[in-house]
Amino acid sequence: MSACDDCLRRTALVAALAPHVERARRQHRHLRELLALADEELLAAIGGQRRGELERTHAAFEAPAARRKLERAGLYAVCRHADGYPSRLLHAADAPAVLHVAGDPQRLTALVHAGVAAVAIVGARRAGSEGLEVARGLGRGLAAAGVTVVSGMALGIDSAAHAGALEVGGPTLTVLAGGADVPYPPSKRNLYRSLVRTQAAVSEMPPGMRPWRWAFPARNRTIAGLASLTIVVEAAERSGSLITAELAQQLGRTVGAVPGPVAAPRCAGTNALLRDGALVIRHAQDALDEALGIGVATALAGRRASELESPLRVLLREVENGRDTVAALASTPGEASSALAGLAELELLGFLRRGPGGRYTRLL
Repeated sequence: MSACDDCLRRTALVAALAPHVERARRQHRHLRELLALADEELLAAIGGQRRGELERTHAAFEAPAARRKLERAGLYAVCRHADGYPSRLLHAADAPAVLHVAGDPQRLTALVHAGVAAVAIVGARRAGSEGLEVARGLGRGLAAAGVTVVSGMALGIDSAAHAGALEVGGPTLTVLAGGADVPYPPSKRNLYRSLVRTQAAVSEMPPGMRPWRWAFPARNRTIAGLASLTIVVEAAERSGSLITAELAQQLGRTVGAVPGPVAAPRCAGTNALLRDGALVIRHAQDALDEALGIGVATALAGRRASELESPLRVLLREVENGRDTVAALASTPGEASSALAGLAELELLGFLRRGPGGRYTRLL
């Protein structure tokens, strides 16, 4: 991976202007319009009284020092002029100049190159238990079929989607609002470590940078840009997840939403998306039909199901035939223990989802 001097300089400028961008946002300046400005235009637009000082710092930027800082942080960088930069992001005028990558430098290409299906899953930080289970199930089902799950590692829905993908060892990518070497929120440090160890974390911000408030909607445009489908699981009327959905629509990408109780405030935003024409997402199969084509994932799963060990194939068939709870599958404690172990394995492999009341449904 590589990043040219000009793109590294641009990244340093955006970081230096972070407090100015924050102030401009409070003045209702449009973030995407600001981030699409050329360096000189951006300095003129928001540099204010410090414009001269910022211009001198910008002119004195030293790319070798920036590369050394990246190396010390254990990060890699790829700019929009390099082959490894995700082509889906290039459709936007405000695409990040550089993506900083934590993890294997080749993993970004494997996760989001043009031929790989990628689905973003976003939603409420204070999600309900059912929403968390749906997000986790979506992450499992999509990743088990080889679809990259893109999200932002936030509390609630985002982290649940990543966790689901990791449970089946499938592809998932997190986009951070601060530096790619800065786990945020800190409470998700263990999840971050798992993602970096086996998948990847990316950010347009330079190493060590803590997230500003404006960096979260900026991060959302990258999440939406990397995916062909964005799914909102739970969102209130003024949720930041709706920003991601709007950004996806502006890019001409498909937006889906998981239906929620009509009287639940935490689902008001998702239900509004559905009212306005968003794709109905009930489970992973709906998302897979959109991302891969109707029936494609089912056919792939059928081939994988034939390779399961005989006891798991029998258990999967029993669930399909309506014996979809542990109580229906077992009459003794020993049988219950065996059934639970088998159901858990099938769920981890992406074939089943555990729903309300402990009922299991076939996903793929």
